[in-house]
Amino acid sequence: MASSCFLRQILFSSLPTNLPSRSDPLSLSFPKNLTCSIGSRSIKRLAYSRRKVTVVRRMATTASSETGKEEKKRVEIFDTEENLAVELAKYTADLSDKYCKERGAFTVVVSGGSLIKSLRKLVEVESIDWSRWHFFWVDERVVPKNHEDSNYKLAYDGFLSKVPIPPGNVYAINESLSAEAAAEDYETCLKHLVKTSVLRVSETTGFPKFDLMLLGMGPDGHVASLFPGHGLCDEKKRWVASITDSPKPPSERITFTFPVINSSAHVALVVCGSGKAEAVETALKKTGVVPAGCVSAEEELVWFLDKPACSKL
Repeated sequence: MASSCFLRQILFSSLPTNLPSRSDPLSLSFPKNLTCSIGSRSIKRLAYSRRKVTVVRRMATTASSETGKEEKKRVEIFDTEENLAVELAKYTADLSDKYCKERGAFTVVVSGGSLIKSLRKLVEVESIDWSRWHFFWVDERVVPKNHEDSNYKLAYDGFLSKVPIPPGNVYAINESLSAEAAAEDYETCLKHLVKTSVLRVSETTGFPKFDLMLLGMGPDGHVASLFPGHGLCDEKKRWVASITDSPKPPSERITFTFPVINSSAHVALVVCGSGKAEAVETALKKTGVVPAGCVSAEEELVWFLDKPACSKL
């Protein structure tokens, strides 16, 4: 089976015809290198929103049972989802600037769902050097890229089409394969990127270490395609796993495993809405077991919550 680990070369060859390709004039019009100064309009917008935000900050430091290292966890609660989106944009932009300066690249992983909407303010930040971004998905449904259930389509429509990340730095799955083969192929891609030093490896776990993982959470507390009670929550060896019995349709998916998620330098868990309040309570108060409560990060885990999502805390 031919591997698509060189997705930087072939990724856009199979895209739906209604999506811009590498040769599309719009792609060519993007500036290759953006400046590292924030436009005054963006600064004023962010500063004004930060003044309006009422944020509850709680710093918690707990010892990790697996590594013996201390994990820093922060919970931020915002009056509105709009204010949350502004702060999430600043948080992401700050990390982008940090890693672009330190290592010349910024590796970012996103989920699907409502998270993409919460990234909308990031498009307005003028300081970001998009040319150095490398963009991945924590999970994906094995459907065509133009399918309504595709996380690729969701991210493209709501975010990727609005920012000049080089097409070769966007790593989608090969949806023409079976779920099992697509998971193996995506893991092969990640291992290739480790060899070429695009991706770092955690010195603690040996798993890939993404700079930032942006995650949403379902009402049942699932993250990525790791659902409550599913055996994949206990996977310890694979980087990317397939699932063919997802309790939420579509049933066939691929997903990063917890060792990969928790090896990330930074993780942001973004949760909005009262429908997720019970799962937030379970995860943060440890009143039960939900996948979101198993998420950690090597440097910092930050929960971004709006008031309805934390109504049971």
